[in-house]
Amino acid sequence: MKTKLFLLILLNFIYFTTKAQVIEGDTLKPTLEMQTDSTSTEEEGEEEEEEGGEEDEEKDDSPTPFRYRISADGTYTSGNINRALMQLASGFDLDLHKTVRISTSPSFIYGKQSGMLNEREIFADLRTSILHEKRLYYLAFTSLEKSNLRKINHRYIGAGGIGFKLIQKKNAYFSITNVLLYEKTDFVVNEKFPDRNLWRNSTRFFGEYKFDKGKMTVSHILFLQPSFTEKNFRWNGNLIFKYQISKVASIRSTIENSYESVVVPDRQNNDLRWTFGIVFEGRK
Repeated sequence: MKTKLFLLILLNFIYFTTKAQVIEGDTLKPTLEMQTDSTSTEEEGEEEEEEGGEEDEEKDDSPTPFRYRISADGTYTSGNINRALMQLASGFDLDLHKTVRISTSPSFIYGKQSGMLNEREIFADLRTSILHEKRLYYLAFTSLEKSNLRKINHRYIGAGGIGFKLIQKKNAYFSITNVLLYEKTDFVVNEKFPDRNLWRNSTRFFGEYKFDKGKMTVSHILFLQPSFTEKNFRWNGNLIFKYQISKVASIRSTIENSYESVVVPDRQNNDLRWTFGIVFEGRK
């Protein structure tokens, strides 16, 4: 039974990652051992893979115009409580030029409890960063989101702004981005709960740190997104622990939290998710 369940999750994972979110942020420059990751999470994603220290430059000076990251997390229980949760995420970077990079990080989350569908979250985005190798860089992105958990038919986002790298070391990286963001949300309950068209300021704090000769990685992302056209505030963040077990595979645990001040009736403002899974990553 466990073997069949694993194969089913793996097949769904391959399907949805080629079709379809936290996550993911900019990251330390990879070494030959493929030691990179960050998550997930929402709009501003992974604008660039950062430059490390001088030792990294000596070990890896070959061009890497394409990078990818694919991860799968989930849980399954049966008996008194029947619960299934599958979380699939991916990240792809393509360097069009030394100064221009395009990225995407689609994700899919599916969860059922006691036979009822609770989560069916789809997130897809497209991002462009300019001067991504500089300390000060520019970014623009658009995204589409669907959420059964928060009763959202569609959420469209378009944004643009700047990013600044505060720390750029071999085993530590920290950056801040700030963008002007337009958001249009179509809620399921339209007759009693009007759709939202608003502007936000979005600030992202991202950090990534490596330990144990690069085998263990800890990363975090925090988004603060107040609206300045109406009373509406959102924030979300995650904390990821990852340990490398092979050249291209790592195990990881992710704690995610999201909050929205405006939600449809009978929905909670805050959601917390803790998952365990595996990550595959590489570059060409």
